[in-house]
Amino acid sequence: QDALKSGMGAGNETAVAEFILEGFSGLDQRLQLFLSLLLLLVYLTTVMGNTIIIFLFHVDHRLQTPMYFFISNLAFLETWFTSTTTIKLLMILSSGRRTISLSSCFAQSYFYFALGCIEFVLLVVMSFDRSVAICQPLHYAAIMKQQLCTHLVVAVWVTGFTVSGNRLVLLSKLIFCGPNKIHHFFCDNFPLFKLSCSDTSWLWKADSVLISFVVLGSLCLTMVSYMCIFLCILYMPSSSGRKKAFATCSSHLTSLTIVYGSCLVLYARPPEDASLETNRIVALLNTVLYPFLNPFIYSLRNKTVKLVLKEAIGHAKLCL
Repeated sequence: QDALKSGMGAGNETAVAEFILEGFSGLDQRLQLFLSLLLLLVYLTTVMGNTIIIFLFHVDHRLQTPMYFFISNLAFLETWFTSTTTIKLLMILSSGRRTISLSSCFAQSYFYFALGCIEFVLLVVMSFDRSVAICQPLHYAAIMKQQLCTHLVVAVWVTGFTVSGNRLVLLSKLIFCGPNKIHHFFCDNFPLFKLSCSDTSWLWKADSVLISFVVLGSLCLTMVSYMCIFLCILYMPSSSGRKKAFATCSSHLTSLTIVYGSCLVLYARPPEDASLETNRIVALLNTVLYPFLNPFIYSLRNKTVKLVLKEAIGHAKLCL
């Protein structure tokens, strides 16, 4: 096998033109069909919820604040993030089309990690926005100006795509000479690296540094912001205000627990300790459940958003 690896590396060629995504092939066919229908319902609800948030932000001036500006960006991001994996998974479960080309696999891996990195940094920005709003309400408008918010969001998106672009360059240099079955429902790094006949240790190190820096770094910064928020809430004079703030923060922390917990389970362990079966189940939380919950946690439970949505529906009925 070492001779085969060195021979393939010397030729700098890849014998594998496409991969086969195993998905959840161990499940009964009827169970796979049921899972595909359930995933389709969850996916359509996620896309619809995020689309509603983006639409309401652009048409109603009451929602054109820094908080909803960041939330609408998160909604746009979540729509594309869940689409990078869910659409292919639906095809696998419903029609059995498990093949994916080499270039499509690399593209899926690129957008999955790029959008994931963008989301973690965006969560830091959103937590900072909330800490300023709660801890320094009198200075909020002066600090969180529209220009600053726009610059922050642009920097987040550009940085995420640029950093992941460098990772894609490293990924494209991998050599694959068979087998070509990926024991996952998308082109995640661990099952993909295992199929390479070239040395992946350097790419493992690069991914470890990137994931540690982005995930752990953003987690620390987000927790600092929420600690400041909780300290400020404790000193609020109004008990109703404290209850409302705690309820909001607790729902946010539930969402953060899912995304950070799933990513730490997936990527914080050494590759030899990772269970492929566990990874597939946890990855569903990260790519399907978390994007599904976000519209309800961050927006659709909010009284202002519900009022604006109710008015928009009433206006639409009048027009019809």
